[in-house]
Amino acid sequence: MIPRYARPQMTAIWEPDNKFRIWFEIEAHAMDALAILGVVPREAAKAVWQRGKWDIARIDEIEKETKHDVIAFLTNLAEHVGPEARFVHQGMTSSDVLDTCLSVQLVQAADILLKDVEDLLAALKRRALEHKMTVTVGRSHGIHAEPVTIGLKFASFYAEFDRNLTRLKAAREDIASCAISGAVGTFANIDPSVEEYVAEKMGLHAEPVSTQVIPRDRHAHFFAILGVIASSIERIATEVRHLQRTEVGEAEEYFSPGQKGSSAMPHKRNPVLTENLTGLARVVRGYVVPAMENVALWHERDISHSSVERYIGPDATITLDFALARLVSVVDKLVIYPERIASNLAKTGGLMFSQRVLLALTQAGVSREESYVLVQRNAMKVWNEGGQLLDLLSNDKDVTSRIPAKDLAPLFDMGYHTKHVDTIFKRVFENA
Repeated sequence: MIPRYARPQMTAIWEPDNKFRIWFEIEAHAMDALAILGVVPREAAKAVWQRGKWDIARIDEIEKETKHDVIAFLTNLAEHVGPEARFVHQGMTSSDVLDTCLSVQLVQAADILLKDVEDLLAALKRRALEHKMTVTVGRSHGIHAEPVTIGLKFASFYAEFDRNLTRLKAAREDIASCAISGAVGTFANIDPSVEEYVAEKMGLHAEPVSTQVIPRDRHAHFFAILGVIASSIERIATEVRHLQRTEVGEAEEYFSPGQKGSSAMPHKRNPVLTENLTGLARVVRGYVVPAMENVALWHERDISHSSVERYIGPDATITLDFALARLVSVVDKLVIYPERIASNLAKTGGLMFSQRVLLALTQAGVSREESYVLVQRNAMKVWNEGGQLLDLLSNDKDVTSRIPAKDLAPLFDMGYHTKHVDTIFKRVFENA
């Protein structure tokens, strides 16, 4: 991933030094477990912990000859440990190290992403409560529909990311799998207790049946959840982008002093951050299909998944971490324009109350079909000629013969549409 869209804490997970540290811990813990079983001398296990080191440049040099990364690491480790290194990797296969390491790295990444989502939830909750009763027009198909509140928009986003938090926790648990089962996963040359020991030390659970690799449905699940979270990010980004359009102007990304919107047009203030988030969401979702393709491997193992995961592991987690952090900032600093919201509410002359009039007519004994015709013919005049729906209805004898003109005005009460906001907020935030 390019540095522009990367944060140091997440990037560090995928650096070679962290990878080799995890490899070393897997091998050293396995040695401890083998020593407990009496398979290797206890002094050999201690020597690995005491003298175990690695040199990245040296590993790269060895790998140029061996064409095998795990062997290169083990060779370099032996150069530091000495004769006791002959007991390292007893009964193990490369996938035991590689797959268990990837599990640890994805768990580390998930912990950062979980914190990111929690930060976003806090920002969304704050803005939801701040604008709980800021009434705005709701839109369907991009067209004015009925009133909602800005707070309800944020509450909807909060509920979605609360579900994402639950999903990510489940994905973290699913991916936290350890395999130390040897060639083709039969434990022929290593006792299952070694796997259980290493799993506990590394904060993982033992894989029930690993063939020679951890089954890739776990990884597919993990990356699929990252894709869902990316889509939720784009949903918020799209809403902001629409609300910032000049013709709408109800909300806007914070535009900092000295910021420039266009190299050609000095007046421009563009939604560049949310456009960027839309693009990053596409990137993260793009890694879901390769993860799905990795599920079907040949027999007990092939390495067609390996090159894929070297890309998607770092790129998907680094990109999503950056995107979530950027979205927190966007939500925190989002500028809301109540006066423009009020202006847009009034723009269609009360058309947003058409359904309530329709329902009132049906309650007054008019068929639904006729009620629809009566309201629509007046609504279309407002669309085409302007004016206020209430005035037109009040002068329509077919309407006032069923609902007196004095009883029409109360049907245009904004409070009617916000009376259950507290109920919705209780549902969303009661346990938050």
